[in-house]
Amino acid sequence: MSTTSTTSTTSTTSTTAGIGTFTVRPLDPFKDAELLHGWVTHPKAAFWMMQDAKLEDVERAYMEIAADEHHDALLGLHDGTPAFLMEKYDPAHRELVGLYEPEPGDVGMHFLVAPTGTPIHGFTRAVITAVMAHLFADPATRRVVVEPDVGNKAVHALNAAVGFEVVGEIAKPEKTALLSVCTREAFEAATEESAR
Repeated sequence: MSTTSTTSTTSTTSTTAGIGTFTVRPLDPFKDAELLHGWVTHPKAAFWMMQDAKLEDVERAYMEIAADEHHDALLGLHDGTPAFLMEKYDPAHRELVGLYEPEPGDVGMHFLVAPTGTPIHGFTRAVITAVMAHLFADPATRRVVVEPDVGNKAVHALNAAVGFEVVGEIAKPEKTALLSVCTREAFEAATEESAR
């Protein structure tokens, strides 16, 4: 898989050979809420923990993120069509406070691929690669930190494929999580390896 990436002040564009072009834009909590509601309540999004959310719950959750200086939500497009959600947060202030020792340049990340009836082989890996490219496009980002549910084996495999290393299990109020980190160098090495 070969990926090229370009950045601007408002978005990041990544192109993956054979899959297409990904762009990222800020999420609009009102305009995008109905779309997101369908994604986060889908059975395949069980680990997102919003299965029973109503539309107004989704609006409220993403309005809170929009107002939070330590948390951002972005909508990812595949060839211009909404295809994934990504969140980035400061783990020194959100999600992981007191659960690990943050380092300067750490950025926390969540991502969710939209459910589809016509899956594309390699698509989810291309999405996480685009998400990581977006995060590392900021020169201040040194490491990406994630805390997926220990039971989310599919995401553990994806994380490993883009360079994450497991730190260990941590107990969060809502789940037992597998804390993992990915340095810029590990991500670049993993994506170069997959391009060969």
